[in-house]
Amino acid sequence: MATERQRYILINDFVRRNAVTAIMRAEPGSAVTVGPASRSLDQNAKFHAICTDLAKSHMEWAGKRRNADEWKVLLVSGHTKATEGEIEFVPGLEGEFVNVRESTARMSVRRAASLITYAIAFCDMHGVQLTETIKGGFHDPRAEAA
Repeated sequence: MATERQRYILINDFVRRNAVTAIMRAEPGSAVTVGPASRSLDQNAKFHAICTDLAKSHMEWAGKRRNADEWKVLLVSGHTKATEGEIEFVPGLEGEFVNVRESTARMSVRRAASLITYAIAFCDMHGVQLTETIKGGFHDPRAEAA
């Protein structure tokens, strides 16, 4: 059975314990890598953790709960619109409409930071808890309180 990929940024002992627990529960044959953080990979992992938190919340969009991939599309599209980027809807190959959106893989560090800020603000405005984001070490609410 394939398991979901998890990533931890070791920012404190709480996150370190979560990482150790995940390793102890990992399926045989799982891979673990420990090394210095890569800024763009960390941003990507943080954004995907936020999308996972939205997917695990009870929030609905357009009448139904959405998975992490759908939240990614919604957040990127909303961020593009909010920052006055170009939005283009084109007819798809089967007559559906497709939002031809910017690629997160091609975003600059600054643009990705803006997207993450937008996504966290969206979650805050809608009461979505950032459980996976905090558990993975991508967000430390204690730092905000200081």
